[in-house]
Amino acid sequence: MKRLNKLFLVTIISSAFFVSCSNDDDNTQEARGDYEGGLFIVNEGNIKKANGIVSYLSDDLQIENNVFSLVNSGKVTGDVPESLGFNGDLAYLVVNNSNKIEVVNRYTFKSVATITANLNNPRFIAFANGKGYITNWGDPLLDTDDYVAVLDLATNVVSATKIPVVEGPEKIIENDGKLYVAHKGGYNQGNSLTVINSATNTVVTNIVVGDVPSSLVKDNGTLYVLCDGRPFYAAPETAGKIVKVNLSNNTITSTLTFPDLTHPGFMDINNNKIYYTIDSNVYTTATTAATLPTIQTFKAEKVTTLYGFAVKNDKIYLADAGNYQDPGNIYIYSLTGTFTKEFSVGIIPNGFYFNN
Repeated sequence: MKRLNKLFLVTIISSAFFVSCSNDDDNTQEARGDYEGGLFIVNEGNIKKANGIVSYLSDDLQIENNVFSLVNSGKVTGDVPESLGFNGDLAYLVVNNSNKIEVVNRYTFKSVATITANLNNPRFIAFANGKGYITNWGDPLLDTDDYVAVLDLATNVVSATKIPVVEGPEKIIENDGKLYVAHKGGYNQGNSLTVINSATNTVVTNIVVGDVPSSLVKDNGTLYVLCDGRPFYAAPETAGKIVKVNLSNNTITSTLTFPDLTHPGFMDINNNKIYYTIDSNVYTTATTAATLPTIQTFKAEKVTTLYGFAVKNDKIYLADAGNYQDPGNIYIYSLTGTFTKEFSVGIIPNGFYFNN
C-alpha cells in the first residue's frame, strides 16, 4: 500500500469489499500496442484480489486501462502492483503481494520475463551498474528481515544474497552509483536513509532524516526527502519535514519543519520549485526557500482521497483512490490550480510514471 503507516486501514477496507478492475470497456477495447511517450498509472487494486492494473495516458490524453492484460493475453498484472521502474527499453513492474516483477518492453508492454525468486514483499526498484535494486519488507510483522534484493539485468535473476537493511525500506533512488533507500517503516515508523554502494553491494552509511520519509527527489546535486512525521496513532506524534541532503558528501544541509503537527503527503520538483501536498491542498515554494509557505497554491476540490502525485511539463497530476473499492480517478491541473482533465482508471491509483 502507498501510505504504509496506514496499511492496516487499507487492508481492512480491501478485505471488506471486492470490485473487479476490469469493466466492459476494458474487456472490449483493443490494446494500443504503442506506448511511446505519455505516462503509466499503477493501480494497486485490493489486496488478495489480484485486480490491480496498469493504465496508460497518451500525450494526446487518450486513456487505456489494463494494458498488461490487453497486450499479454492470458496474463494478469497480479496482487497489488506497487511501482514501475524504467531501464533502457524495459519497464519493471513490481507486484507486492504476488512477490514478483513483470518485465515488459516499455514501448509495447509485451512481456519479456516474470521474476519470482528471492523476492519477499517487494516494493520499489532502482538501477545502477547493470543491476536492479529492489526494496523488500520480508515478513512485515518482523523488523529484522528487511532487505534490498539485487537483480542481474542481463539474466533476470535475483541473487540469493541479500543486502540487509533496517525496517521498512520503501522508495529507492540512484545517484552516481549509490542507492538511497528511504525507511518509511513498514507497519511501523522509520526515520532514516540507507546509502548502498552498487560497486560492492554494501551499506555505506545510514542518515537520520526525520520521521516517516516517504518521497525522494534529486535535483541539482541535492536529494530532497519529504518526511510525513509520526501519525497520531503512533505516539509520540511528530510534524513532517523537508530535508535536503548534499549528494556529494551525504550530509544534511537544511531542514524545513512543518508547523504544529502537520503531516504532508507527497512531493515533487519542477523548474527549481518544490510542490507538495497537505491533504488535497497543493503548496509551492522555491528549492532555495528557507521557510515554508503559509498559504496553499490551490485546493484540488475534486480529490476525495489523494494517493498519488507528480509534476511534469508544467502540469500537476493527482491520483484519487476514492473509497478504495471502486475504480479511482486521476486529475490534471495547471501549476496554478486550473482544472484541466479527469480520467477513470483502476482501483487505488498510486503513482505516475512518465515514458520519455
